[in-house]
Amino acid sequence: MSAEFFSHTSKHSLFFCYAMLQDARDYQILFLSGFLILGIATRDWTLQFDLMAVVFFTCLLTQALATWYFHRPSNPSYSEIFASLKSAVITSLSLCLLLRADSYFTMLIAANLAILSKFFIKFQGKHFFNPANFGIISALILRPDAWVSPGQWGDDWWYGLLFFGGGSLILKKVGRWDTTVAFLLTYSCLEAVRNVWLGWTWDVFLHRLMSGSLLLFALFMITDPRSIPNARVSRLIWAALIAIFTFILRNQFFVSEAVFWALFAVAPLTILLNFIWPASDFSWLQTTNLESLSVAKDEEPLGIAQHTI
Repeated sequence: MSAEFFSHTSKHSLFFCYAMLQDARDYQILFLSGFLILGIATRDWTLQFDLMAVVFFTCLLTQALATWYFHRPSNPSYSEIFASLKSAVITSLSLCLLLRADSYFTMLIAANLAILSKFFIKFQGKHFFNPANFGIISALILRPDAWVSPGQWGDDWWYGLLFFGGGSLILKKVGRWDTTVAFLLTYSCLEAVRNVWLGWTWDVFLHRLMSGSLLLFALFMITDPRSIPNARVSRLIWAALIAIFTFILRNQFFVSEAVFWALFAVAPLTILLNFIWPASDFSWLQTTNLESLSVAKDEEPLGIAQHTI
């Protein structure tokens, strides 16, 4: 054990610690896991752990196989395939938090199609459907036992504080606060106008906005930087359209899963908006800084897979 060995090991530790702090997905996994545990512990959810296991296993296996198959020309290493599994874990947690079903097959279909949508449905290398949302809508269309429960969090204020706290930290790292603000502001204005028009009290207005599922959607789902428009002006228009469509579906057609259908319908507009207002694609890691911390000249910095998946 030489001093050179310990120096090399410490540089590796510094590199991985720095990489973890730079990757917003680690924070997202932490918070979504906490919300899932919180929901199971404090709410009367009908979650089945065997169905959750099916979701996680299917997502991770599909992600690993698809990453290897579609990136064969670049011969991805095990570390790159392993790093890409973070996105699959986030999709798994989102499905477990939002989707309910009675059969293994339904959860398997949702998880499988959610991951595969990233590899098959994309334009110029960018997928535009949120994977978890695509899996939820696919399950709702294809399987009669699939359903979501928008009111599963109730309207307790302290859930909202927790979601805002966790969401704020992640949105600060990925720089997508504008999307959440545009969605919530547009939707709140529409609900306020409707409330005044119908002569209801403001308690009704607050009740409709203090939904845990609505906040989770606004903070964690429509802010996925890999699938939403790249330019700020595009994101503002895109989020406002989702809010308007959600309002119409919820109040005119009484669709309980309105937010998920609205996101699914508006997602393809990402292609058009990126064409009108071009901007750089988002990358999960700041490779410039990571490269400066590479511990050996012949080592390839991590994050290749994260930029493409």
